[in-house]
Amino acid sequence: MGNTCNRLCAGLLLIASFAATAQVSSDPIVNWAYPWLSPSDAIKSQINPAGIRHVPDSNIVYSQGQTVDYFLAPDWHPDEHPKMPPIVKVGRKPSVFACGFCHRADGSGGPENASINGLSADYIVEQVKAFQSGKRKAAVAPDKGPGSLMRGVVESINDDEINSAAAYFAAIKPRRNIDVVEAEFIPSIAVNVRVFSHRNNQQKEPLGNRIIELANDDEQFENRDTRTQFTAYVPIGSIQRGQRLAQGLTGAKTRQCATCHGPELKGTDAAPRIAGRSPSYLARQLVDIKYGSRTGTEVSPMLAVVEQLTSEDILALTAYVSSLSP
Repeated sequence: MGNTCNRLCAGLLLIASFAATAQVSSDPIVNWAYPWLSPSDAIKSQINPAGIRHVPDSNIVYSQGQTVDYFLAPDWHPDEHPKMPPIVKVGRKPSVFACGFCHRADGSGGPENASINGLSADYIVEQVKAFQSGKRKAAVAPDKGPGSLMRGVVESINDDEINSAAAYFAAIKPRRNIDVVEAEFIPSIAVNVRVFSHRNNQQKEPLGNRIIELANDDEQFENRDTRTQFTAYVPIGSIQRGQRLAQGLTGAKTRQCATCHGPELKGTDAAPRIAGRSPSYLARQLVDIKYGSRTGTEVSPMLAVVEQLTSEDILALTAYVSSLSP
Protein backbone atom coordinates (compact mmCIF):
# COMPACT_ATOMS: atom_id res chain seq x y z
CA MET A 1 0.00 0.00 0.00
CA GLY A 2 2.84 2.32 0.91
CA ASN A 3 4.62 1.76 -2.40
CA THR A 4 1.38 2.34 -4.29
CA CYS A 5 0.83 5.59 -2.42
CA ASN A 6 4.39 6.70 -3.10
CA ARG A 7 4.04 5.99 -6.81
CA LEU A 8 0.70 7.81 -6.90
CA CYS A 9 2.12 10.84 -5.09
CA ALA A 10 5.15 10.92 -7.39
CA GLY A 11 2.87 10.69 -10.41
CA LEU A 12 0.68 13.53 -9.18
CA LEU A 13 3.74 15.71 -8.56
CA LEU A 14 5.01 14.97 -12.06
CA ILE A 15 1.65 15.87 -13.59
CA ALA A 16 1.59 19.11 -11.57
CA SER A 17 5.11 19.91 -12.75
CA PHE A 18 4.17 19.38 -16.40
CA ALA A 19 1.05 21.52 -15.94
CA ALA A 20 3.06 24.37 -14.40
CA THR A 21 5.65 24.16 -17.18
CA ALA A 22 2.96 24.30 -19.85
CA GLN A 23 1.29 27.23 -18.09
CA VAL A 24 4.43 29.35 -17.83
CA SER A 25 5.53 28.50 -21.38
CA SER A 26 2.27 29.94 -22.71
CA ASP A 27 2.49 33.10 -20.59
CA PRO A 28 2.52 36.17 -22.92
CA ILE A 29 5.49 37.57 -20.99
CA VAL A 30 7.67 34.90 -22.61
CA ASN A 31 7.17 36.69 -25.94
CA TRP A 32 9.10 39.77 -24.81
CA ALA A 33 11.06 39.14 -21.62
CA TYR A 34 13.07 36.18 -22.97
CA PRO A 35 14.61 37.23 -26.32
CA TRP A 36 16.84 34.15 -26.44
CA LEU A 37 13.75 31.98 -26.89
CA SER A 38 12.53 33.78 -30.02
CA PRO A 39 12.69 31.08 -32.68
CA SER A 40 13.06 32.74 -36.06
CA ASP A 41 14.11 36.36 -35.84
CA ALA A 42 17.71 36.00 -34.70
CA ILE A 43 20.59 37.89 -36.26
CA LYS A 44 24.31 37.75 -35.78
CA SER A 45 26.33 40.70 -34.56
CA GLN A 46 26.52 43.50 -37.08
CA ILE A 47 29.99 44.41 -35.86
CA ASN A 48 33.09 43.35 -37.76
CA PRO A 49 34.33 40.38 -35.71
CA ALA A 50 37.95 41.27 -36.46
CA GLY A 51 39.98 44.24 -35.38
CA ILE A 52 39.83 46.39 -32.29
CA ARG A 53 37.03 47.96 -30.31
CA HIS A 54 36.53 51.51 -29.10
CA VAL A 55 33.75 53.25 -27.16
CA PRO A 56 32.94 56.97 -26.83
CA ASP A 57 34.95 59.03 -24.32
CA SER A 58 37.55 56.34 -23.61
CA ASN A 59 41.12 55.97 -24.81
CA ILE A 60 41.22 52.29 -23.85
CA VAL A 61 41.35 49.72 -26.63
CA TYR A 62 40.24 46.08 -26.55
CA SER A 63 40.30 43.41 -29.19
CA GLN A 64 37.05 41.85 -30.30
CA GLY A 65 38.15 38.63 -28.61
CA GLN A 66 38.61 40.39 -25.28
CA THR A 67 35.07 41.77 -25.33
CA VAL A 68 33.64 38.27 -25.57
CA ASP A 69 36.02 36.64 -23.09
CA TYR A 70 34.09 35.41 -20.05
CA PHE A 71 37.25 35.78 -17.99
CA LEU A 72 37.63 39.52 -18.58
CA ALA A 73 35.44 42.47 -17.63
CA PRO A 74 36.10 45.22 -20.19
CA ASP A 75 36.86 48.32 -18.15
CA TRP A 76 36.42 51.32 -20.41
CA HIS A 77 36.08 53.88 -17.62
CA PRO A 78 38.21 52.71 -14.66
CA ASP A 79 37.99 56.07 -12.87
CA GLU A 80 34.23 55.68 -12.39
CA HIS A 81 34.33 52.84 -9.87
CA PRO A 82 36.57 51.37 -7.14
CA LYS A 83 39.35 48.96 -8.04
CA MET A 84 37.83 45.69 -9.17
CA PRO A 85 38.68 42.61 -7.09
CA PRO A 86 40.12 39.75 -9.15
CA ILE A 87 36.89 37.73 -9.09
CA VAL A 88 35.05 40.67 -10.69
CA LYS A 89 37.80 41.57 -13.15
CA VAL A 90 39.01 38.20 -14.43
CA GLY A 91 37.18 35.48 -12.51
CA ARG A 92 38.93 32.22 -11.81
CA LYS A 93 39.50 29.61 -14.47
CA PRO A 94 38.25 27.14 -15.45
CA SER A 95 34.66 27.68 -14.34
CA VAL A 96 34.16 30.95 -12.41
CA PHE A 97 33.57 33.66 -15.00
CA ALA A 98 34.46 37.28 -14.22
CA CYS A 99 31.44 38.79 -12.45
CA GLY A 100 32.01 42.03 -14.35
CA PHE A 101 31.77 40.32 -17.73
CA CYS A 102 28.02 39.70 -17.47
CA HIS A 103 27.12 42.36 -14.91
CA ARG A 104 29.58 44.91 -16.40
CA ALA A 105 32.57 46.44 -14.66
CA ASP A 106 30.38 48.71 -12.51
CA GLY A 107 27.49 46.28 -11.97
CA SER A 108 25.11 48.20 -14.25
CA GLY A 109 24.13 45.04 -16.14
CA GLY A 110 21.79 44.97 -19.12
CA PRO A 111 18.34 43.72 -20.16
CA GLU A 112 19.64 40.14 -20.21
CA ASN A 113 20.76 40.10 -16.58
CA ALA A 114 20.71 41.96 -13.29
CA SER A 115 21.97 45.40 -12.44
CA ILE A 116 23.55 44.79 -9.03
CA ASN A 117 25.34 48.02 -8.21
CA GLY A 118 24.07 49.69 -5.05
CA LEU A 119 22.35 46.55 -3.74
CA SER A 120 23.33 45.73 -0.17
CA ALA A 121 26.25 43.34 0.17
CA ASP A 122 24.16 41.07 2.38
CA TYR A 123 21.45 40.85 -0.27
CA ILE A 124 23.95 40.03 -3.03
CA VAL A 125 25.49 37.28 -0.91
CA GLU A 126 22.03 35.94 -0.09
CA GLN A 127 21.11 35.69 -3.77
CA VAL A 128 24.31 33.86 -4.71
CA LYS A 129 23.61 31.41 -1.89
CA ALA A 130 20.05 31.01 -3.21
CA PHE A 131 21.45 30.03 -6.61
CA GLN A 132 23.80 27.57 -4.90
CA SER A 133 21.05 25.93 -2.86
CA GLY A 134 18.57 25.74 -5.73
CA LYS A 135 16.13 28.15 -4.12
CA ARG A 136 16.60 30.50 -7.04
CA LYS A 137 15.92 28.93 -10.43
CA ALA A 138 14.35 30.00 -13.72
CA ALA A 139 10.75 29.07 -14.42
CA VAL A 140 11.22 29.44 -18.17
CA ALA A 141 13.82 27.32 -20.02
CA PRO A 142 16.18 26.99 -17.03
CA ASP A 143 18.89 25.45 -19.22
CA LYS A 144 19.04 28.51 -21.48
CA GLY A 145 19.81 32.18 -21.09
CA PRO A 146 22.04 34.08 -18.68
CA GLY A 147 20.61 32.33 -15.61
CA SER A 148 22.09 29.04 -16.72
CA LEU A 149 25.55 30.68 -16.84
CA MET A 150 25.08 32.00 -13.32
CA ARG A 151 24.16 28.60 -11.99
CA GLY A 152 27.32 27.19 -13.50
CA VAL A 153 29.46 29.86 -11.84
CA VAL A 154 28.05 29.43 -8.34
CA GLU A 155 28.94 25.75 -8.28
CA SER A 156 32.63 26.66 -7.98
CA ILE A 157 32.79 30.14 -6.45
CA ASN A 158 33.96 30.31 -2.82
CA ASP A 159 32.80 32.46 0.09
CA ASP A 160 35.77 34.86 -0.02
CA GLU A 161 35.10 35.54 -3.70
CA ILE A 162 31.39 36.03 -3.09
CA ASN A 163 32.02 38.47 -0.24
CA SER A 164 34.60 40.51 -2.14
CA ALA A 165 32.34 40.84 -5.20
CA ALA A 166 29.35 41.74 -3.04
CA ALA A 167 31.27 44.45 -1.16
CA TYR A 168 32.57 45.88 -4.44
CA PHE A 169 29.21 46.15 -6.21
CA ALA A 170 27.43 47.39 -3.07
CA ALA A 171 29.85 50.36 -2.90
CA ILE A 172 28.91 51.66 -6.38
CA LYS A 173 26.06 54.12 -6.60
CA PRO A 174 23.58 53.20 -9.36
CA ARG A 175 22.79 55.72 -12.08
CA ARG A 176 19.92 56.07 -14.46
CA ASN A 177 20.54 54.27 -17.74
CA ILE A 178 17.01 53.40 -18.92
CA ASP A 179 14.54 55.78 -20.53
CA VAL A 180 11.03 54.31 -20.38
CA VAL A 181 8.91 55.54 -23.30
CA GLU A 182 5.25 54.83 -23.98
CA ALA A 183 4.76 54.06 -27.67
CA GLU A 184 2.47 52.46 -30.20
CA PHE A 185 5.22 51.73 -32.74
CA ILE A 186 8.89 50.93 -32.20
CA PRO A 187 11.98 50.53 -34.41
CA SER A 188 12.05 47.21 -36.25
CA ILE A 189 13.87 44.67 -34.09
CA ALA A 190 15.60 41.31 -34.22
CA VAL A 191 17.20 39.05 -31.62
CA ASN A 192 20.95 39.27 -31.13
CA VAL A 193 21.93 36.30 -28.95
CA ARG A 194 20.24 37.26 -25.64
CA VAL A 195 18.87 40.74 -26.33
CA PHE A 196 16.80 42.68 -28.83
CA SER A 197 18.70 44.83 -31.31
CA HIS A 198 17.79 47.34 -33.99
CA ARG A 199 17.31 45.80 -37.41
CA ASN A 200 19.31 48.62 -39.01
CA ASN A 201 16.54 49.88 -41.23
CA GLN A 202 14.07 52.72 -41.06
CA GLN A 203 11.02 50.52 -40.63
CA LYS A 204 8.71 50.45 -37.62
CA GLU A 205 6.69 47.66 -36.08
CA PRO A 206 3.75 47.66 -33.67
CA LEU A 207 4.74 47.33 -30.02
CA GLY A 208 1.57 45.55 -29.03
CA ASN A 209 1.32 44.27 -25.48
CA ARG A 210 5.06 43.96 -24.93
CA ILE A 211 7.98 45.77 -23.38
CA ILE A 212 10.95 45.97 -25.72
CA GLU A 213 14.32 47.17 -24.40
CA LEU A 214 16.94 48.37 -26.85
CA ALA A 215 20.40 49.77 -26.37
CA ASN A 216 20.53 53.21 -27.91
CA ASP A 217 23.81 52.17 -29.52
CA ASP A 218 24.00 48.42 -30.23
CA GLU A 219 27.75 48.48 -30.85
CA GLN A 220 28.45 50.29 -27.59
CA PHE A 221 26.38 47.68 -25.76
CA GLU A 222 28.16 44.77 -27.45
CA ASN A 223 31.45 46.31 -26.35
CA ARG A 224 30.12 46.03 -22.78
CA ASP A 225 30.47 49.75 -22.14
CA THR A 226 29.10 50.69 -18.71
CA ARG A 227 27.86 54.01 -20.13
CA THR A 228 25.44 52.35 -22.54
CA GLN A 229 21.99 53.89 -22.40
CA PHE A 230 18.77 51.98 -23.09
CA THR A 231 15.24 52.77 -24.18
CA ALA A 232 12.42 50.59 -22.91
CA TYR A 233 9.31 50.93 -25.07
CA VAL A 234 6.12 50.22 -23.11
CA PRO A 235 2.43 50.27 -24.09
CA ILE A 236 0.60 53.58 -23.83
CA GLY A 237 -1.03 53.98 -20.41
CA SER A 238 1.01 51.21 -18.80
CA ILE A 239 3.10 53.48 -16.56
CA GLN A 240 0.08 55.04 -14.87
CA ARG A 241 -1.58 51.66 -14.47
CA GLY A 242 1.61 50.27 -12.98
CA GLN A 243 1.84 53.17 -10.56
CA ARG A 244 -1.59 52.32 -9.17
CA LEU A 245 -0.55 48.71 -8.73
CA ALA A 246 2.71 49.69 -7.03
CA GLN A 247 0.94 52.05 -4.66
CA GLY A 248 -1.66 49.46 -3.67
CA LEU A 249 -4.54 51.42 -5.19
CA THR A 250 -6.18 48.42 -6.85
CA GLY A 251 -8.01 46.97 -3.89
CA ALA A 252 -6.74 43.72 -2.41
CA LYS A 253 -4.79 42.72 -5.52
CA THR A 254 -1.50 44.36 -4.52
CA ARG A 255 0.20 45.97 -1.55
CA GLN A 256 2.35 49.06 -1.55
CA CYS A 257 5.72 47.99 -2.95
CA ALA A 258 7.38 50.61 -0.74
CA THR A 259 6.40 48.63 2.37
CA CYS A 260 9.23 46.20 1.65
CA HIS A 261 11.35 47.90 -0.99
CA GLY A 262 11.65 51.18 0.83
CA PRO A 263 10.83 54.81 0.01
CA GLU A 264 10.92 55.47 -3.74
CA LEU A 265 11.56 51.72 -4.16
CA LYS A 266 15.31 52.24 -3.74
CA GLY A 267 15.73 49.21 -1.50
CA THR A 268 16.62 48.38 2.07
CA ASP A 269 19.18 46.08 3.67
CA ALA A 270 16.70 43.21 3.36
CA ALA A 271 14.93 43.99 0.08
CA PRO A 272 16.53 45.01 -3.21
CA ARG A 273 16.26 48.27 -5.06
CA ILE A 274 13.78 47.84 -7.89
CA ALA A 275 13.51 51.44 -9.09
CA GLY A 276 15.19 52.09 -12.39
CA ARG A 277 16.09 48.47 -13.11
CA SER A 278 15.46 46.63 -16.36
CA PRO A 279 11.74 45.89 -16.83
CA SER A 280 12.60 42.67 -18.70
CA TYR A 281 14.72 41.48 -15.79
CA LEU A 282 12.09 42.47 -13.21
CA ALA A 283 9.35 40.71 -15.18
CA ARG A 284 11.39 37.50 -15.27
CA GLN A 285 11.82 37.61 -11.50
CA LEU A 286 8.09 38.04 -10.95
CA VAL A 287 7.44 35.11 -13.30
CA ASP A 288 9.93 32.97 -11.35
CA ILE A 289 8.21 33.80 -8.06
CA LYS A 290 4.71 33.36 -9.46
CA TYR A 291 5.45 29.89 -10.82
CA GLY A 292 7.41 28.72 -7.78
CA SER A 293 10.97 28.75 -9.12
CA ARG A 294 12.21 31.32 -6.61
CA THR A 295 11.58 30.10 -3.08
CA GLY A 296 12.78 30.68 0.46
CA THR A 297 11.75 32.78 3.44
CA GLU A 298 12.96 36.00 1.83
CA VAL A 299 10.72 35.39 -1.20
CA SER A 300 7.58 34.16 0.56
CA PRO A 301 6.19 37.67 1.30
CA MET A 302 6.21 38.32 -2.45
CA LEU A 303 4.33 35.17 -3.36
CA ALA A 304 1.01 36.28 -1.86
CA VAL A 305 1.15 39.39 -4.04
CA VAL A 306 2.61 38.00 -7.25
CA GLU A 307 0.34 34.98 -7.53
CA GLN A 308 -2.59 37.37 -8.03
CA LEU A 309 -0.93 39.35 -10.81
CA THR A 310 -1.90 38.80 -14.42
CA SER A 311 0.62 39.08 -17.24
CA GLU A 312 -0.74 42.54 -18.02
CA ASP A 313 -0.31 43.52 -14.36
CA ILE A 314 3.33 42.43 -14.42
CA LEU A 315 3.94 44.37 -17.64
CA ALA A 316 2.42 47.57 -16.20
CA LEU A 317 4.12 47.20 -12.83
CA THR A 318 7.56 46.73 -14.32
CA ALA A 319 7.03 49.60 -16.79
CA TYR A 320 6.31 51.96 -13.90
CA VAL A 321 9.02 50.75 -11.55
CA SER A 322 11.66 50.93 -14.29
CA SER A 323 10.68 54.51 -15.10
CA LEU A 324 11.77 55.67 -11.62
CA SER A 325 15.16 57.08 -10.76
CA PRO A 326 17.40 54.39 -9.22
